[in-house]
Amino acid sequence: MNTRAVRGVLLAGLLFLIVHIGAVSLAPTFEAAGYQTVEDPQNPTNSALYLGAILVVTALMLAAFKYDFDWAVRLVIVASSGMLSWYVFSVFLPGIAAVVAAGLVAVALLAYPEWYVIDAAGALMGAGAAGLFGISFGLLPAIVLLTVLAVYDAISVYGTEHMLDLAEGVLDLNIPVVLVIPLEWSYSLLDEGSTEGATEGTDEDERDVFFIGLGDAVMPAVMAASAAFWSPAPAFGLPVVPAMGLPTLLAIVGTFVGLGILMRMVLKGRPHAGLPLLNGGAIGGYLLGSVLAGVPLVQALGLAQYL
Repeated sequence: MNTRAVRGVLLAGLLFLIVHIGAVSLAPTFEAAGYQTVEDPQNPTNSALYLGAILVVTALMLAAFKYDFDWAVRLVIVASSGMLSWYVFSVFLPGIAAVVAAGLVAVALLAYPEWYVIDAAGALMGAGAAGLFGISFGLLPAIVLLTVLAVYDAISVYGTEHMLDLAEGVLDLNIPVVLVIPLEWSYSLLDEGSTEGATEGTDEDERDVFFIGLGDAVMPAVMAASAAFWSPAPAFGLPVVPAMGLPTLLAIVGTFVGLGILMRMVLKGRPHAGLPLLNGGAIGGYLLGSVLAGVPLVQALGLAQYL
């Protein structure tokens, strides 16, 4: 792996780390603020409802690209970025200041969507989304959600390939649905031809940039946030992430093991489904951490209440 590739992998790792640490840090604060999005976080059917929502949104986005409503997709995503940013800012800033800060995120995405603006907004909204899902999905619903999404991601990339069509549609919109990982700091997403040059390379020496879906960072972070909030394992009491215990830590480590494998595959120039590796690493790491922390496997899986 050459220096350019190492630089890209380190940047991707940093963005994933920000999303994960942010989600774990925000989860208890979100719960205290009353941001939990479901009445019963332990109900595994919540996962089915969320998967259904993903399928509907995916179908709507594909239809929008087919019928030249790209602008509508961009506006919806930018508005969603502003909303999720508000959730994050609202726990640190007073009311009007949080609104203004979230508005600035949305304006920056509309006015100057350079790669670092997109990545900053993506990391911010990713941490917020994962934190919200972490307090809204108990351990069993989180495991079910991540498992089903990993299977769906594999089918949609290697089988139906509609996820590749979706990726092609969003790349030209310059929105934080993807994380932009340049291999040269001089790379500009706004320069004419940047995206074209990025997608034609067949190996790491020929490309200037690669892309990772924001969901690939958010979904495993949901497992980390859920573990931090719902696991009975003792927490370390660390600064910034006081709720982090061994299950949460190893969930993050497992995610990064999956990310390392994924990066080696992506840098060879072919698209790959990220969630099987990332979600699998997060779940495996979480379960290992739970057992090492003395939590019975049945309880770690969230099945104790059904036995």
